[in-house]
Amino acid sequence: MDFIHRLIPSEDEHSKTTLILLHGTGGNEEDLLPLGRFLAKDAALLGIRGKVLEDGMSRYFRRLAEGVFDEADLTFRTHELARFIEEATSAYNLNRDGLIAVGYSNGANIAASLLLLEPDILSAAVLFRSMVPLEPKDTPNLWGKGVLMQSGAFDPIIPPENSERLAQMLQQAGADVTLNWQQTGHGLTNEEFVVAQTWLRERTSV
Repeated sequence: MDFIHRLIPSEDEHSKTTLILLHGTGGNEEDLLPLGRFLAKDAALLGIRGKVLEDGMSRYFRRLAEGVFDEADLTFRTHELARFIEEATSAYNLNRDGLIAVGYSNGANIAASLLLLEPDILSAAVLFRSMVPLEPKDTPNLWGKGVLMQSGAFDPIIPPENSERLAQMLQQAGADVTLNWQQTGHGLTNEEFVVAQTWLRERTSV
């Protein structure tokens, strides 16, 4: 398993949920652990560090400019991350059907790419400040998968229509998408963490 990562096992033997925690640019495998514990106190937590460096900052895939992604690298990195998640699921004896991504910014974008290119990996996703990562050649089958998008109405990085387009793409693939607009920018707020916590509780047994 060639990603730097941190697993915190669940202390509840009845919990079948693992949150796959995917940081923003410059983050690491530890960044979202406190958020993960707040969102789902009994879930296992798997924080994964992105392998791509941009000016010394960790990311999950290359970009050519702000909001302009290297699609070839993104596609490769998405499949690479999917294989790691499969290996970690086996190595740590995690429930294959209870993997839920929680991603912020760059981490949310790779999570969205996982949904579009590797639809069998995740059972659901919480995407904080996500945008369209790429247009898949084939529409994936996301029927029955829940996706919560938390987007900033005044985000200087992600135009509102881009978030709307991602929600539409996921819905067309069959996902049950909830798009919540926050009256803020690219930064996160405590209020939306509570929204995400409630959403997760309604969809899981954690």
